[in-house]
Amino acid sequence: MTRVIRGQTLTFVEDGTPRHESRGAIAVGDDGTILWAGPVPLLPHAFRQAETDDHGDMIVMPGFIDAHIHFPQYRMLAAPGKDLLDWLTRFTFPEESRYADGAYAKGAAEIFLDRLFQHGTTAALAFCSVHKTCADALFAAAEARGMALVTGKTMMDRNAIPVVQDDPETGARETEELYRAWHGRGRLRYAVTPRFAITSTEAQLKLSGELLQSLPGALMQTHLSESPGEIAFVKELFPNAKDYTDVYDCFGLLSPRSLFAHGIHLSERECARLSESGSAVVHCPTSNTFLGSGLMSMPHLRERARPVHLGIATDVGGGTSYSMLATLGEAYKVQMLAGYKPTAASLFAMATRGNAERLGIGEEAGSLETGKYADLVVLDPSATPVLASRQEVSTSLEDVLFSLMILGDDRAVKATYVKGRKVHERITA
Repeated sequence: MTRVIRGQTLTFVEDGTPRHESRGAIAVGDDGTILWAGPVPLLPHAFRQAETDDHGDMIVMPGFIDAHIHFPQYRMLAAPGKDLLDWLTRFTFPEESRYADGAYAKGAAEIFLDRLFQHGTTAALAFCSVHKTCADALFAAAEARGMALVTGKTMMDRNAIPVVQDDPETGARETEELYRAWHGRGRLRYAVTPRFAITSTEAQLKLSGELLQSLPGALMQTHLSESPGEIAFVKELFPNAKDYTDVYDCFGLLSPRSLFAHGIHLSERECARLSESGSAVVHCPTSNTFLGSGLMSMPHLRERARPVHLGIATDVGGGTSYSMLATLGEAYKVQMLAGYKPTAASLFAMATRGNAERLGIGEEAGSLETGKYADLVVLDPSATPVLASRQEVSTSLEDVLFSLMILGDDRAVKATYVKGRKVHERITA
């Protein structure tokens, strides 16, 4: 049954330019795909009698896509650590050990995905724990919701507590089993997931590269160049590598399907190699500032002679908010400190169409185009008294988007849709 969703519609074209209708409508078919999108006066006659959700002057746009988030860390926001490595040892590894319990993982997956919807996030690239049960639970919960999700079992065989370690052969075997069970099922995709070079031996990284090559359509996710201490440790473990990026390159892990979280302290050589390979770096501003890891410079990575693909993400639980609005706001502040002033529209484009392209789901999500799924977020620019006052002086769409990313949070998310079905609605008194 066709449903029409009305409001101020906003999407972004390929170059990131916003396409905005002050009185817009989206017609959604019974399979959850967009049948038509455009200005209300041009709504085809066939859709004018359809059931309608009218959101008035609120912004209806593609749902946010989180390009790097840790499912087993969903409870860990605001866990303090001296630095990244201390935080992992004291908090992260003990928490992730709980996911060996399938019942615990199943319950946590329900909470985790509901929390994403509450914050307007409709798709994600997520880390699981080292346990196969964890990935099974998250895949199953996402399938039941009809959402686009990319995830994979983490692989770690050293420098972590024993209960969150596997071995290279077991990690590779379980990765392939999970890929066969879930990849391409509904809107699910698999990501080969070595945590990072510190927690994987050469044998495990070698198998990870072989898996990336042998599993059609699989992505690869890991961490790169997050903190000075991490980089120094990697140098000790791999003394013959040219640099941190070269460690992954030596094992075949750089590719157009590879996403590296953080990328804060990358050299010119590393950026050139990432660009040449088509790999992507995912900016995680709230975790970078919270853990004191450093300030990633977008202009450095986007240098015209060797541009690196960029995504953006919350990185919960090192990240301090599930909200992509808060994440965009923090990214703006970090870039200002790095000497660059991004527009709000460009950051919103990164979090929607851009991240869809990074995750390989651009054909089905990330923009309001016929044939794509109606994964939507409805944003209320006047959701709080402070936002409402701010809109009194807004004179452009850029003003409104800027205020939302600096002042907004989950209270600004009025509703979230996945495949045209409302999965979250904020009820106000």
